[in-house]
Amino acid sequence: MTDAAAPSPIETVWHVQATYAPDAAETRVPFRAEHIARMRALKASGAIIEVGAFLDVSATVAIVRAGSEEEAIELFRPDVYMRNGVWVEIQARPFGRVRD
Repeated sequence: MTDAAAPSPIETVWHVQATYAPDAAETRVPFRAEHIARMRALKASGAIIEVGAFLDVSATVAIVRAGSEEEAIELFRPDVYMRNGVWVEIQARPFGRVRD
């Protein structure tokens, strides 16, 4: 018999929302390939669980693994969209994800 507790069925992750500038549908165009490549790489690394954007180009939404709110935001701060004003704000909130 083992004393090890079963892992929680809930994983604490972060819901990140990056708000687009009002003109983002146009201004993101020259940066989009670089942005998508970066999101794919972060997804492949396991840092991002899921990522996408609202079709009305109001915000990007992601579920990420990070140790804190600041770490979650720091995954997105260096992105080409943030550096070039396509995103204007990044917020993160803790999120309870049901484990597979």
